[in-house]
Amino acid sequence: MKLYRTRSGIVVEHDSRFFRAPSDDWDYLVNEDNLHDFLQREVLSTAASDEYRRWTEQELMPPIGQQEIWASGVTYLRSRNARMEESKDAGGGDFYERVYDAERPELFFKSTAARAVGSGDAVRLRKDSNWNVPEPELTLFITSSGKIVGYTCGNDMSSRDIEGENPLYLPQAKTYDGSAAIGPCLYIPQEPIPSDTTIRLQILRDGQPAFDESIRIDRMKRKHDELASFLFRELSFPHGCYLMTGTGIVPPDNFTLQPGDVVRITIDGVGALENTVVQ
Repeated sequence: MKLYRTRSGIVVEHDSRFFRAPSDDWDYLVNEDNLHDFLQREVLSTAASDEYRRWTEQELMPPIGQQEIWASGVTYLRSRNARMEESKDAGGGDFYERVYDAERPELFFKSTAARAVGSGDAVRLRKDSNWNVPEPELTLFITSSGKIVGYTCGNDMSSRDIEGENPLYLPQAKTYDGSAAIGPCLYIPQEPIPSDTTIRLQILRDGQPAFDESIRIDRMKRKHDELASFLFRELSFPHGCYLMTGTGIVPPDNFTLQPGDVVRITIDGVGALENTVVQ
């Protein structure tokens, strides 16, 4: 089951049929511990319509209301190695190896809803950075009680040169206007997402493939519930929150995004998040 936020209202997709959600209050609707069963009970007895399908194709908005977006770092071995390499000259490479093996994960604030964008919108490059990459991430939706009820695609845009200069610059490398993209929908399965789920990152430049790589989420060192429990230890989220779970796909060191590039992140079951890069 998928939940779309559009300019005309909230739409539920089930078995390729499209229904009007029982409420257009996103924050109320998604913050439900039994969200899949609730939607199944409230929606599937109503009439489906191709008009609601059109809303999802032409009026799509980011699947977020008053939620914050947080992120996890160094959850895949590939990410650990990349962080160590980019920061070794600054003497910070050892930090990432230690956090990869530590009990406590790396968690950081990524974006408010106002700074985030959805599928079809533009993601931005920092003007004071010369080395920028997308980071494709399975993104959890967690209710205010700390329960994972849904998933979406996330793009954690990152300025690698800024983070590599000094690990303390992480907030500037990660958090700025247009640095977080999520969408196209909130995927709400009856059971947790399968461990063999694949994330794929494609980057097109002038219409031609510039990068294409995939990874399964079972390559993550940390579990989803583990990350959620650390996030909720001393934080409350009255409307629930999103948590990006880290990336296992890192373009080569000689690659940087350019204005006009198209970034496409596809996750099995969820769909595809596509954004054009601007500066």
